[in-house]
Amino acid sequence: MDFLERAAVVYGDCPSILYNETSRTWAETHTRCLKLASSIVSLGIKKGDVVSVVAPNVPAMCELHFSVPMAGAVLNNINLRLDANAISNILQHGGSKLVFVDFQSASVVEEAVSMFPSGLSRPVLVFIDDHYEKHVNGSSAVKINGSRRLDYEEMVGNGDPGFKWIRPHSEWEPITLNYTSGTTSSPKGVVSSHRGAFLVSVTSLLEWAVPKQPVYLWTLPMFHANVGATRGAWRRLAGLMYASAVSMHLLSTKHYRGTK
Repeated sequence: MDFLERAAVVYGDCPSILYNETSRTWAETHTRCLKLASSIVSLGIKKGDVVSVVAPNVPAMCELHFSVPMAGAVLNNINLRLDANAISNILQHGGSKLVFVDFQSASVVEEAVSMFPSGLSRPVLVFIDDHYEKHVNGSSAVKINGSRRLDYEEMVGNGDPGFKWIRPHSEWEPITLNYTSGTTSSPKGVVSSHRGAFLVSVTSLLEWAVPKQPVYLWTLPMFHANVGATRGAWRRLAGLMYASAVSMHLLSTKHYRGTK
């Protein structure tokens, strides 16, 4: 998060995200992340709570990599290729309090939440809309029933840009909770620390001499690189204070959903 803070100050007017017709600067991205983090906290999310995300490579996914830790919570990116049963197991086992879900995955997440045993608290659902993908593929939003539903952009819009983000008391505090895909049995979870995420980011500099003002085309699904590639690339680009831009392309629904 400190890398993002510095990038917003030193190279605030330079592009950070390019996605179809959307273009945001580092200053805008930093402000949006702070506002979203404050909205997450306002929902009652406390330090150490798990916040899950089921979404493809869209701008919201990038912002959540910063906003969730800024709120003191633990980020849990879930493979959107999983079925409802696997997602339900992950949400229950991880104790997720809040789930950000892309409109294309809304129905499977709703089914996953409906599998919760009676008496078990259900997470709040936040709906991520994508007008571009709807226009291209002719998709329509799926109405989510049975759970409290919020809108992503409304949360950003209603947030506090002056929010003082919650810093970890120890570098060993958890920053992400990652699960396997449960190929042979139920998904297994692994907790990564702030220290681990930082070291991956710094050591990645030894492997890639970042050129000046690079534009990085993102093709790897971010849920596959919850700590490594996603956070590493974001931090090494911002951390070196290059006027860089992370260019994201939703190449196709099939590509990200792993259809046969």
